[in-house]
Amino acid sequence: FQNMSPAINVASVKLADCRRVVLFHLINNTTTTTDEDGNEVEKEEQLVEMRHYAIKAAPVGVDKKVRRLIQTKIPNLNRLNDIADYITGTTATGDVAPSAATTSGNASDSEPEDETSHVVLPQTYTGRGNKKNQKSALKLVELGPRLCLELIKVERGLGGGDVMYHAHVSKSAEEVKELKAKREKEAALKTQRREQQERNVERKRRAKEEKLERKRQRRAEREQINMDELRRGAEDGGDTDDDGPLSDDEEDSGDE
Repeated sequence: FQNMSPAINVASVKLADCRRVVLFHLINNTTTTTDEDGNEVEKEEQLVEMRHYAIKAAPVGVDKKVRRLIQTKIPNLNRLNDIADYITGTTATGDVAPSAATTSGNASDSEPEDETSHVVLPQTYTGRGNKKNQKSALKLVELGPRLCLELIKVERGLGGGDVMYHAHVSKSAEEVKELKAKREKEAALKTQRREQQERNVERKRRAKEEKLERKRQRRAEREQINMDELRRGAEDGGDTDDDGPLSDDEEDSGDE
């Protein structure tokens, strides 16, 4: 499972990006079954349990009531005369504040007693009060889903590699060798077919380009022929104009 997620560089990771945790637990179980001959056979199976948690941080060293105010969990203060009654739990006369008795047993806002969960934040973390260089208590809140997976098959690569592990199928060294040779032969044949296909595509492309080039040449030849005919027609028209009828002066000079 280590290759399912990108590696984390502790020196450059942003603390605010660390929001969730996934835990994997490998369990090895041995079960006894009976085969067709009635003999007992021990079978080992491996199960993987997966749990998904969200990381929560709360500032420590702060009264839980103050922390509740910091985290925008505004309590109901309609029965109190002053916010100091809520913070101290007593009124100005020394009596117990009405709301103190109702919130004192709230375990969800209590500060974790395990000091191993207290850390000094190197960076500002999500949540109010979790500032840089401040001490906060970390807590994992399960999100789900809870999965119990059985490892059946491990394959090298994606969808076409060697089978590295199989829970229900076991093969000898000779069979593994034969399968490997078969896969190599199929891979070589696939490569050969791909190369042949690429050659065919290239041959068709060249034939198409040659056909288009021949068409362009024939079109250019026809255009050249048409231009030559137009030029000859223009020249013939000019000669005809020079041989037109003579003027009266020219006729008189010719008679003389």
